[in-house]
Amino acid sequence: MNMNTRDGKSKSPWEKAVPFVEEKEAELPKKYNVLIVGAGITGVTTALMLQNQGLDCLLIDTSNVGAGTTGGTSAHINTFLDATYPEIERDFSEDAASLVAKATKEAILIIKNHISDLKIDADFEEKKAYLYAEDEKQQKQLNEIYEASKRANVSVTQVGKDAPLPMAFLSALMFDGQAQFHPIKYISGLLKEFLQKGGDVLEYTAFKSSKMENECHLVQLGDLEIFAEHLVYATHIPPGINLFNFSCAPYRSYVVGAELKTDKYPDSLWYDMQEPYHYWRTHLIDGKKILLVGGEDHKTGQGSPAEALQNLRDYVGQYVEVDQFSFEWSSQYYIPVDGLPYIGKMPMADENTWVATGFNGNGMIWGTISAKMISDLITGQPNDYEDLLSPSRIKPIAGFKEFVTENANVAWHFVADRFTAEQLNTVDALAPNEGVVVDSTSGKVAVSKSANGHIKAISAVCTHAGCIVKFNKLEQSWDCPCHGGRYDIDGKVITGPPVRNLKKVDWSALKS
Repeated sequence: MNMNTRDGKSKSPWEKAVPFVEEKEAELPKKYNVLIVGAGITGVTTALMLQNQGLDCLLIDTSNVGAGTTGGTSAHINTFLDATYPEIERDFSEDAASLVAKATKEAILIIKNHISDLKIDADFEEKKAYLYAEDEKQQKQLNEIYEASKRANVSVTQVGKDAPLPMAFLSALMFDGQAQFHPIKYISGLLKEFLQKGGDVLEYTAFKSSKMENECHLVQLGDLEIFAEHLVYATHIPPGINLFNFSCAPYRSYVVGAELKTDKYPDSLWYDMQEPYHYWRTHLIDGKKILLVGGEDHKTGQGSPAEALQNLRDYVGQYVEVDQFSFEWSSQYYIPVDGLPYIGKMPMADENTWVATGFNGNGMIWGTISAKMISDLITGQPNDYEDLLSPSRIKPIAGFKEFVTENANVAWHFVADRFTAEQLNTVDALAPNEGVVVDSTSGKVAVSKSANGHIKAISAVCTHAGCIVKFNKLEQSWDCPCHGGRYDIDGKVITGPPVRNLKKVDWSALKS
């Protein structure tokens, strides 16, 4: 069993159930029909669907299978999304909202069928979900969500104040047909089937580069070169510099797992309408009920992880009696500027390059739909969502304000962070497990101190687009505030889009 090193130091309860991948003694084929980069729910589901279509697939991940956002999800499965149906109607159309609703239901059905057909023990449970308003402004938004959800053919009911919630609220909606599951147990079952069908998996294998040669992708994977007719980026954001760096903004989200003093655990899914919003559910973990509550999202590299977690603990404590917090973790996702993900042929890229990105906080739904869409597109089958979710879509109005705001934010950090750094002697006072960016004759240097006082120094300039990284104490990582790239304290890439590690710096030489 591989040790799990998801994308930081904090661990979710799913991470004990890491998929087991047997190492094959025989050499891998030199050529595949499809190379899938990224082994979360998107990549594993895509690989299985294509392998089932008779294509030879190689699935790779820079860490272990499920180590990214799938290992850090709160694992809610919904027919209503972070992009609400009124927003989709406004920015696209009523027909688009109906299509999105159809996609959510199709994704849930795919998950259910996989669990049933492959006999996967994934802790899958269908649930009711309650979305509630706490003030008049939220009440108005809730009414709009109800009307638009009905138009989109989503099963929803106005329940007023009859929702089984511990907090004060004005009114609530109840959504039928929602669900929850154990994401790693689920993709473990998919992976087992993929391997049995002849698929190949390489863990701890970094994607380095790709170029076209003889109408195929020649892909550099560390010291290994392989050819692939099709290249699929299931990496949450494609590696390198590309247009999605301007249309998808990186965010960190937080989850705590609490054991309660009473047995008053929710038997449904709960969502408030605060900004950022919070979400609740219960999961049985190692025979114990655990209340999982998430929220307090902020842009990667631009907030305080410690403060976010404390705010989340305080929020939970307002409504339930907590005995102890057994889990706490964070994960990353990307918000698309117009609310909907980008799934399909990657624009401004080599032929037969496919991408799935911009899932917002609904990765289990969109990851599953991405797999279906990309497998359909590669095998030449029609797909209902191809035009709506096309990465090449042009919406000059939808998301324009968000586009300007997010990219102004990136530009500000690119410039301002160059004028913000500590002096070298600041490191002398650095506490254990802390990090700081300092000015030096070699430029900006990211310096961290381990628990035993050992100093590590690396370049502070992100290898993706040149922004200055920030220290994340919770995850013991260096995070880029511009495009969400993340590195461990040794400078190794743990979250794209960068593909090159940060250079190591000789700290003793700087101090001399």
